[in-house]
Amino acid sequence: MFALISTGVLALGGVLLDLALGEPRRWHPLVGFGRIAGWIEKKANHSAASRPEGLLAWMLAVLPLVLLSQALIVLAAYFSVWLAAALHCVLLYACIGLRSLREHNLPIQTALEQGDLPQARRLTSYIVSRDTEHGDASYLAKASVESVLENGCDAVFGTLFWFAIAGGPGAVLYRLSNTLDAMWGYKSPRFLKFGWAAARIDDVLNYIPARLTAISYALLGNSKLALQCWRMQAPGWPSPNAGPVMSSGAGALAIALGRSARYDGVDEVRPPLGEGRAAIPSDIQRAWQLVWRTTWLWIAVLLSISLIWKGFGNA
Repeated sequence: MFALISTGVLALGGVLLDLALGEPRRWHPLVGFGRIAGWIEKKANHSAASRPEGLLAWMLAVLPLVLLSQALIVLAAYFSVWLAAALHCVLLYACIGLRSLREHNLPIQTALEQGDLPQARRLTSYIVSRDTEHGDASYLAKASVESVLENGCDAVFGTLFWFAIAGGPGAVLYRLSNTLDAMWGYKSPRFLKFGWAAARIDDVLNYIPARLTAISYALLGNSKLALQCWRMQAPGWPSPNAGPVMSSGAGALAIALGRSARYDGVDEVRPPLGEGRAAIPSDIQRAWQLVWRTTWLWIAVLLSISLIWKGFGNA
C-alpha cells in the first residue's frame, strides 16, 4: 500500500489529526493500555519473578495489540486501499503526542509568568516524577523543559520513526513499548528483574530515533554547542538514549539543565546538560518550538524520501 500512498503523506495525515483533535478526553487508548499493563503486572510480578517472566508479560501486553492493528489494516486493505491508509493515519494519531506536549507544558509557563507558583507546581507534578511542591520558578521551568525535550523523542519522533519503518503497527509497537518502560522499567526491588525486558526493549527501539532526534535538535538550534554537549555530557547520563536527546536539546537552546532534582524528599545530583544560563519560564516555549520545528523537518524528510523512492520506482 505504501507504494501507492507515500509514507510521508500518511505521516503528515497522522500529525495533522493530532494537531486538530489532540489527545482523546475519554477512552484514551494509552490510558486503557496502562490499565491492562497494570493488571498484568499485578498478576505476574511476584516476589520470585524472573527476567523471562517479565519478557513473557511484555509479550502478553504488547504483541496482541500490535497483531490486532496489523490484522485490521489487512482487513481494511481488502475493501479499499484508502480505508487502509486512513487506518494507518488513525493509528499514528492514537500513538503520537505532539499537541499534548504543548497543552501540558505551556500552561506551566503561563502560571510562572503570572507568579502563580502553586498552580505551576501542580501542573508540573502531572508531567514529571520529581518533587515539585517546593520548587521555585527556575526549578519548575527546568523540569518542564527537560520533559519537553525528552518526550519530543518518546512521544513524537520515536513514534514517527517506527511509523516510517512499519506503518501504524510499527507506531503501536513503539508507543506501547515506551509506555511499559515508563511503568515497569525501574531499578527498584519491585521491577529490577520483572521490568528488565521492558527497559531493554525500549532502549533498543529508541536507539536510532534518539540519535536522529539529537541530530535534529542540533541542526535547528545552536549546532556547535549542541554537538559539543552531546559528545561530552551524554555518556554520563544514566539513560543511553535520553542522554543524547537532552544534552543536545539543552545545548541547542544554550541553557543549563540537569544537575540537582529532588525525588521522594531526597536531592539527587545528576550530570549536567547543556551550557549557559539557568532555565527561565520562556524557555518552555523555546523547547516546544524546537520540537515543533523538528517535527516538520522530519515530515519534510519523509515526504522527500517518498518522492525520491517513487521516482526510482518509475524510472
